[in-house]
Amino acid sequence: MNTQAQVSNPSMDKNRIGILAFIGSEAVFFLFLIISYLYFQANPSPGPTAASSLDPMVTAFFSLFLFTSSFTIWRAGKSLRRGRLRQVAGWLIATIVLGIIFLFGQGREWSHLIQSGTTVNRNLFGTTFFTLTGFHGLHVIIGLIMLATLAGLVLSGRIKGTQSSGIEVVSLYWHFVDVVWVVLYIVIYLQVLLTRL
Repeated sequence: MNTQAQVSNPSMDKNRIGILAFIGSEAVFFLFLIISYLYFQANPSPGPTAASSLDPMVTAFFSLFLFTSSFTIWRAGKSLRRGRLRQVAGWLIATIVLGIIFLFGQGREWSHLIQSGTTVNRNLFGTTFFTLTGFHGLHVIIGLIMLATLAGLVLSGRIKGTQSSGIEVVSLYWHFVDVVWVVLYIVIYLQVLLTRL
């Protein structure tokens, strides 16, 4: 088999296959966490609930930063294909900043919940909510570390040319993180919003 054809064919890229396998396994894990959350919401325990504890509009505001970061990471890939490495670095840094703002919003929400007595061990809502959003937050942090590493490699000149499997793999991962948050927002926050209408 032609090695050159293997390298140029993205479907044969081991990094791409690896990240897709990882995303698949993480998607299953998130699915089980979401099912647990929905089950315990249908059978509430005494204490705080999503409806009494969460502010969907504030979370929607901070979520916009994460959703916008899907655009900036896409622009980084597009700039790479055009050989504009300075723009690649700029878009990667913009993605990092947007991700940090989103995490700040999540930290703000967690702080508010903890101060009002809603903790991970308070009741089943607290346990499932903090586990679900915390697991997602961990994925965002991992993504930010990968993005910062890529930005450093671009700025130091170690990524050259118009292709990088690293940027493609991190982009796939980051889009996954964003899609998971869309699902979580619908499952957790939109439900609260609809009950208040």
